[in-house]
Amino acid sequence: MHRAFVHEALVALEPGGDPGAPGAAVTVGLCGGWEHEPPCPLAPHHTATEPADGPGRHRLRILFAADPAEEHEARTRIETALRRGSLTGPDGVRSRWRLLDAAPGTPNPEEAERALRLAGS
Repeated sequence: MHRAFVHEALVALEPGGDPGAPGAAVTVGLCGGWEHEPPCPLAPHHTATEPADGPGRHRLRILFAADPAEEHEARTRIETALRRGSLTGPDGVRSRWRLLDAAPGTPNPEEAERALRLAGS
């Protein structure tokens, strides 16, 4: 039975980097690559990215669903992807960032519907 979880992170993106690159790196880390039939085999997920205080800083909120026994593996893959600090997108452009902080979070009421959809995947 899948359950919804949240992982939050703060990154500092190098100038000219794609703000979506850290979230894309999470997708590659969880799914093993860009191309696969949905849902993600380990942890169906959704990543929201928004600017944070400070130059180039972005806050990521990763909502994912996993069997509770696989929660640790999913969080490990998320953090490993973010700690790598770079991603070359399908367009060949490389974005770099530095992971400043990461921690488990809690799904909020606004995410309830999406969390249910992910958990049902």
